[in-house]
Amino acid sequence: MADLMIYLGLFLAAFLAATLVPAQSEAVLVSLLVAGYPVWALLLVASAGNVLGSVVNWWLGEQLLRFRTSRWFPVSASALERAQRRYQRYGSWSLLLSWVPIIGDPLTLAAGVMKEPLWRFLLLVTLAKVGRYLVLTLITLQVL
Repeated sequence: MADLMIYLGLFLAAFLAATLVPAQSEAVLVSLLVAGYPVWALLLVASAGNVLGSVVNWWLGEQLLRFRTSRWFPVSASALERAQRRYQRYGSWSLLLSWVPIIGDPLTLAAGVMKEPLWRFLLLVTLAKVGRYLVLTLITLQVL
């Protein structure tokens, strides 16, 4: 039962770190690696939580589009359409930076606003998030 709570804590830390809530999952992952928990399980749990948190951002961005006809919406319909065309042409690859602190979370929100297809979003974000945790794990294991 204690192990389940530890993995749940890692999942929640990774999930929150991927949303717009300021949180750190890297410290939790490294501390569990140092404690000797199975590497594959930690990578799986952290990656799943982090990707799912990014999907929440994507969904929120997509839902934000429902308000585009509201007076308070900060972008005109024509400007939003131009931005969406530009993003669909060049912006998908920016999701490979979704792991970067400060800019990564807003990128995943913008992807929803820009109507990024979920399948491509999941592919690129999963590559970025798993890659980041894998590099962090390899560095940690080298030091140990």
